[in-house]
Parts: sequence; structure tokens; C-alpha cells
Amino acid sequence: MRFKLIIFIFLIITGLLNAQIDSTKQKGYLEDQIYIGLSYIILDNQTDGVNQNGFSNSLYLGFIKDLPTTVKGNFSFGVGLGYGRNTYFQNIQIIKNKNNSNFTLLDDSVSFKTNKFSLHNIEIPLEIRWRTSTIDKYKFWRVYAGAKLSYAFGTNTKFKTDNDKIKFNNISEIHKFQYGLTLAVGYGTWNFNFYYGLSDIFKNAALEDGTSLKMKDFRIGLIFYIL
Repeated sequence: MRFKLIIFIFLIITGLLNAQIDSTKQKGYLEDQIYIGLSYIILDNQTDGVNQNGFSNSLYLGFIKDLPTTVKGNFSFGVGLGYGRNTYFQNIQIIKNKNNSNFTLLDDSVSFKTNKFSLHNIEIPLEIRWRTSTIDKYKFWRVYAGAKLSYAFGTNTKFKTDNDKIKFNNISEIHKFQYGLTLAVGYGTWNFNFYYGLSDIFKNAALEDGTSLKMKDFRIGLIFYIL
């Protein structure tokens, strides 16, 4: 199901790209773009005792439709559609228990190879865009600021030791709808990308001692734009 959805999003992006090429020929200067990026995730505002223990990362790709606000085209709005996968490596063991999950903090005495949970998202980026591009100038400075709305259509967790492996899907305590602020700054193909989550990753989740599990994320990485 997840693979089919990714293919569906890819087909939409391909169709939008073809439409962008036709639109550019008919109307002139647009900056519709395919994007792909990779970011490192830093857990923010987290519960005491929660620590990261690996390369938590976010991989994302999609298409952004450009809506110029000036004749010159240096200012515009951007509205997009894409797919994102966020993976968090940390010391919270998640175990399925009927209709909910148990969350346990793992101390240093517990040895494991992998402990992570992942979100697969449909993403809608919204941007206010400034750039120094022209109709025939493909390397230029850009500053794109805005927000990203996400819907987690798939979640899973994996815990692995030398002798055991626990894996399951559909973590009900994860917020399906999430949102945050975004900023992309750079020149040409190479651009720094930042995301600051405004929504909690979990909802109504607590550790075994009753401590509420609070967690947001800050992401820093690179995003590549393809005209």
C-alpha cells in the first residue's frame, strides 16, 4: 500500500512537471520545481531521560507549483505535494499492547542494535519565495520561507537485539497531522533546509511511570531543486 502511494505521488509530480513545461512555453517565466532532500533530525522539547542514539533522519521529495506575484517573477508563492519519511533513533522501546502501546525508557544496561520508529507522510509545503532568477538564468540565490503540513499515513517501530526482534505497524499514539515552519536558503542546486516542528509527535502517550511523552523535532539538511 505504501509503495503504491509513493508511485501515485510520483505520477502526479510527473504530470505536473509536463504541465509546467507547456505553461512556461505559453505564458513565460515560472519556477515550478521537483525537490528532494535529506535532513538530520534533532529531538526538541523532549521528556527527561529521552536520548537520541543514531542518525535520526528525514527523506522527502515532491513537486512545488510556482505562483508569481510580480511580472519579473522574483517573488512568488509556492504550493506543493510530496512524500516524506521520518525515522527517529532513540532510547524509547515501544511495545504493542492490544489497542495501544507501552513506552519504556531503556537505560545503559540494556544492549540493543536498533531501536527506532518511523513515519511515512503525505506532505503539503507552502512557501513565500524570493530569488534572483530570470527566464534563462538557472543558477541563482533563493530564500524560500513557509510551512509544511503532514499527514502520517503509515507508522512503524523496530527494536532489535542479538537474540530478538520486535516490529509492528500503526502506532496509534502518533499524531497523524503534524505541521512546522520551513526555510530553504542557497544558490543553484545546493540549498540548506530547516524545519522546526510546532506540533508534538505523540498524543496521549506516557511512560510506564505516568510521565507524559512530549517530543518535537528540528531538522537541518540539504534540499535539491530540479527545474
